[in-house]
Amino acid sequence: MDGKVKKQKQHQQKHSGPKAEKKKLKKQNGSTEEDERKRNPKAFAVQSAVRMAKTFHRAQDIKTKKHHVPVVDRTPLEPPPIVIVVVGPPKVGKSTLIRCLIKNFTRQKLTDICGPVTIVSGKKRRLTFMECNNDINSMIDLAKVADLVLMLIDASFGFEMETFEFLNICQVHGFPRIMGVLTHLDAFKNNKTLRKTKKNLKHRFWTEVYQGAKLFYLSGMVYGEYQNQEVKNLGRFISVMKFRPLVWQTSHPYILADRIEDLTDPERLRTDPKCDRTVSLYGYLRGTHLKNKGQVHIPGVGDFQMSDVNFLPDPCPLPGTQKKRALNEKERLLYAPMAGVGGVVYDKDAVYIDLPANHVKQLQEEVRPTTELVQSLIETHVTLDAKMAASKVSLFSGSAGLDPTDISEQSGVQEGLREIHVWDAHTQTQRRKVVFTGLEEEEDDVSGSSSDEDDDGSDQENQEEEDDLSTFLKEVRDKSEKATKGSTPPVKKRKLEEMQGEEEVIAEAPAFADSEDELERGEADSEGEGEAERAGDSGHCSKESEEDSDDEEDGDEDDESMEEEIGADDSDEEEEQGKYHSGTFKWKEGLQQKASAAFLRHQEAAPNLRKLVYGSVVEAEDSEEEEEELGGLFRVNRPQKSKKVQADALDCSHFNPDISHNWELEEMLNSIRDCFVTGQWEEGQDAATLLKEDEELYGDFEDLETGKVHKGTTGEQDQAEREQRHDEDETDDEDQQVKMDDEEVQKNKRLEKKRRLKERFDTEYDDGDATYFDDLKEEMQKQAELNRAEFEDMDDESRVQYEGFRPGMYVRLEISSLPCEFVTNFDPHYPVIIGGLGTSEGNVGYLQMRLKKHRWYERILKTRDPLILSLGWRRFQTIPLYHIEDHNGRHRLLKYTPQHMHCGASIWGPITPQGTGFLAVQSVSGVKANFRIAATGVVLDLDKSVTIVKKLKLIGYPYKIFQNTCFIKGMFNTVLEVAKFEGASIRTVSGVRGQIKKALSTPPGAFRATFEDRLLMSDIVFLRSWYPVSIPQLYNPVTSLLLPVGQKDSWSGMRTVGQLKHDLGVRNKPSIDSLYKPITRAPRHFNPLHIPKELQKALPFKSKPKLLQPKGKVPRDLKRASVIREPHERKVAELLRALSTVHHYKKKVAQRAHHAKHKEFLQQKEKDEEAKMKRMKDARKKLYRIMGQKDQKKQRSSLKGTPQDD
Repeated sequence: MDGKVKKQKQHQQKHSGPKAEKKKLKKQNGSTEEDERKRNPKAFAVQSAVRMAKTFHRAQDIKTKKHHVPVVDRTPLEPPPIVIVVVGPPKVGKSTLIRCLIKNFTRQKLTDICGPVTIVSGKKRRLTFMECNNDINSMIDLAKVADLVLMLIDASFGFEMETFEFLNICQVHGFPRIMGVLTHLDAFKNNKTLRKTKKNLKHRFWTEVYQGAKLFYLSGMVYGEYQNQEVKNLGRFISVMKFRPLVWQTSHPYILADRIEDLTDPERLRTDPKCDRTVSLYGYLRGTHLKNKGQVHIPGVGDFQMSDVNFLPDPCPLPGTQKKRALNEKERLLYAPMAGVGGVVYDKDAVYIDLPANHVKQLQEEVRPTTELVQSLIETHVTLDAKMAASKVSLFSGSAGLDPTDISEQSGVQEGLREIHVWDAHTQTQRRKVVFTGLEEEEDDVSGSSSDEDDDGSDQENQEEEDDLSTFLKEVRDKSEKATKGSTPPVKKRKLEEMQGEEEVIAEAPAFADSEDELERGEADSEGEGEAERAGDSGHCSKESEEDSDDEEDGDEDDESMEEEIGADDSDEEEEQGKYHSGTFKWKEGLQQKASAAFLRHQEAAPNLRKLVYGSVVEAEDSEEEEEELGGLFRVNRPQKSKKVQADALDCSHFNPDISHNWELEEMLNSIRDCFVTGQWEEGQDAATLLKEDEELYGDFEDLETGKVHKGTTGEQDQAEREQRHDEDETDDEDQQVKMDDEEVQKNKRLEKKRRLKERFDTEYDDGDATYFDDLKEEMQKQAELNRAEFEDMDDESRVQYEGFRPGMYVRLEISSLPCEFVTNFDPHYPVIIGGLGTSEGNVGYLQMRLKKHRWYERILKTRDPLILSLGWRRFQTIPLYHIEDHNGRHRLLKYTPQHMHCGASIWGPITPQGTGFLAVQSVSGVKANFRIAATGVVLDLDKSVTIVKKLKLIGYPYKIFQNTCFIKGMFNTVLEVAKFEGASIRTVSGVRGQIKKALSTPPGAFRATFEDRLLMSDIVFLRSWYPVSIPQLYNPVTSLLLPVGQKDSWSGMRTVGQLKHDLGVRNKPSIDSLYKPITRAPRHFNPLHIPKELQKALPFKSKPKLLQPKGKVPRDLKRASVIREPHERKVAELLRALSTVHHYKKKVAQRAHHAKHKEFLQQKEKDEEAKMKRMKDARKKLYRIMGQKDQKKQRSSLKGTPQDD
């Protein structure tokens, strides 16, 4: 119906009349907008200039906000896998999401997620998944290497503290791409509550990340997995996401280790189990180029020197560049050595086979890979050589398989051992298969693990196809041998093949394509041509012996086999040509002509490298009749069907000329004239034309030294001169005809030259829509192309010597003297990151920082309290000093960090480039209920240029006061200290200012000072001074990876003073001056007011001081009644006083005599005691001597024995 309606409309179009003419005019004149503008200009006029300006400004703002500062693209051609870190609190579904994503990309199930898991997600992208533990050490380390963060949020619970902690860590260390994933949505039964919760969580997530950040919803689980469509959508977003390079990552090389091997000598381990280990670490190199013998830091372990670095074959390579929509099953690779997945692993000097293979069906119980390997060896009943001899190559399900007999018949090699590299679809690895010729096929077992897709029916079909194929190959071989014996290779056919091969070599991939599809199409075509060239060999290299392998070993083996076959063919040709006419040797005929022809032919033809390596180059034919594939990889040679392939063709590496050239002929000289500098290489590119272009482009110029002006010739003058020359040279009609043709050519050249000049002028002076941003982007693009083209043609071995190991390589690092705890306590669930250090980043020194306490951290930070910093690759503990800059440039020490304000911090730590962000935590052990990020900041300076000072008040007291001068003591101790502070300003507590003048001789430390006003004895004088503070030198790396398994989140370093007092139960003794006391104020006594007499006279009477003495208290003696003695009483009193004086004197004399007598008695008693002690001592000595003599007699008698009677 739709088609009929369209036909009716087509027939209704009018070809004549006013409407038809109007349409014709519209088509001729183009758009009608200009006509409408002319007809009704008011409709298109600006109604409001302000509104139009606002609209324009808003559009420009929106456009400019989308711009990023252009950065030189330094990503290699084969970029390393993208690191995707899955973060979230416990039991939120991290492992389940990783398993579902791996299943979505690779169609494989992985039960246990241990360490990094690398997969191929597309034609040009690989992904490395890493699960982040609920440990702040792992969160800090993985935030530094993550390209994409999948942040899982439990929607039924809400945001947890770990989410915000990780976001703050990412903000400090360079913000990677973050995608939120909501789980546990099936816990909501009410749809309205679910929508409201989604909205609230989304807006809160946008607040933390950025407006419009992607948030995915995983609605529910089916059989323990998330729904396939939701996981597929998440995988699509991951596959197409673009990443912006982060500053720290692009300036430092780093490796996320996915495999670790202990290379320490077993004998040394036996004798000393705790010796330092030599360990090799494997992983993809990311960031920038890595130099050998450099210094690296392993977070959680320490700084080390690399002893050796090598690059290995990529264990998880990208698929081929052929154009297709999806990956094949064999290209969906999975590489996870720590999880026991990865197949064959190539090391520097060995090959490891990791079990189990592709379809992982591990038991949930913990079984080590070594145990599984031993178990598989025990269960083996057939030897390896017998199994390899009976094996077949079957790469794809349902494809034909090859046995060793077929291979030997096709290649024509002698019986014995041959090695074939086979891609195993089950283990996703490349295996080295040993083929024994002459043995029959017994069983179809290549990789040792059966595929679920292959069934018995397909195996039977494969065997039938292989039997038919083997018989067919035998017949072909017999026919080809007969043909080689009875015929000689025709020269014309070989020449035709060489010409066709040269034409095909020219058709290569397009250098510049309009889109990626064209570029891929061109690469695919070139690959097809290469395969056809290998297929169309001249009988020197069989198709079955060539293999698609990127390894260097395979290439070497192929070259060796090719050389052997070429040598065999050369010998066959010599035998056939030598025995040509019944005993006459034809190779001796015309040797001189052959040699000259070979030399001339070699001079004429440039050697075709592709032809030298792969044989004669022929066109690829896609017909299935002429080419038949075995196993999807090998092709069959059919010489009887292909005319281009001759079994007895000459060696392609020899140049066989057919005719000699006569260089005296003009035609031969003209044929090579354009090969030289003065010739014409392309249209309009000959030397004369280019010189004229330069002359016309630059025109007249003046020689500044001589002042001579050189006039440039115009195009018309050139043409006139050329015509004049042609008129002089023309002599006959033939030359006139040649001249006319030459004029036409010259005219076309001039037009082409003018067009090029105009284009050059337009590009220089007409900017068009190009902006500064576009120019900057173009400049960065040119720089990126220049960087790529610099070492593009060099092989990897040479390239590594110049620029180091480039990002994207799979490298092997060997580090000696690693602590033994790193190996013995290794846990694959914790990331092992090897971060490269710059030239000066291995040193330790003073760092100046700008720091701000995090607004969510509850406590303020105290100076000299140890703090754990994450700076660069390192996590270490140090003691910071906080300070703030005053208005006069002085850096004043702070006791605590200020609230809601930045302050300076000085530490002793590793040298890190300026502008590097850092974060601080007070403890990394355990999980605390509160927010753990204590502070954030940035590095400002790398030296000790900042002098931190703290305030010091010196106190003194006046001890002599004159008018405005006083002597002060107690502030200093020596005259030298006073001399140092001469001229310093001092103050009293009451605010009187003064200055130190000179030191006094006594007491030491006292000085003379002058003040604004007279001081009091009760005043306190103080001096404000600044004392420089030294930065404590503490650098204690956090060695969390050396702790035992299960205790890696319990690292604890130096404790703060508060923690020490709390743990030891120490209470602070309060200062006596700080305690509250009752205030007792003593009454002050003021001196009487002294008024001069002259002033008293001038005062009025009421103000004059009254000279009335106040009545004081009556003395006590005045109050008591006086007693007057009689003369007799006076005599009696005198007599009693005299008697008492005499008595006291006699008493004192008697007492003195008694003391002297007692002293003599004590001395005599002491002498007696000494004599007594001496006598007792002599008696004891005598007694002990007698007892000792008796004992000696007893001993002597016991030694002699019992005495005998006479």
